[in-house]
Amino acid sequence: MARKSHFEKEKKRDVLIKKFAAKRAALKKKGDWAALSELPRNSSPVRKRNRCAITGRSRAFMRKFGLCRNKFRELALSGELPGVTKSSW
Repeated sequence: MARKSHFEKEKKRDVLIKKFAAKRAALKKKGDWAALSELPRNSSPVRKRNRCAITGRSRAFMRKFGLCRNKFRELALSGELPGVTKSSW
């Protein structure tokens, strides 16, 4: 499990990204790079990190399911993910 502080940081980043999205888009379109660099760093969507919905793990993240590889495998093998089957050939 990821520490609780990691979850809280991500929540803060989400709030800042949504708050400055329109302003950031307008400045980019205008080409005002100096003003863009004055915005908070965490308001940039590039700094957001995808995390597993269950464990909070940030690595080996599967976007389609919102899970890390460990939990994905666990849930898929137990049949809790609809439409996911183990392949065999």
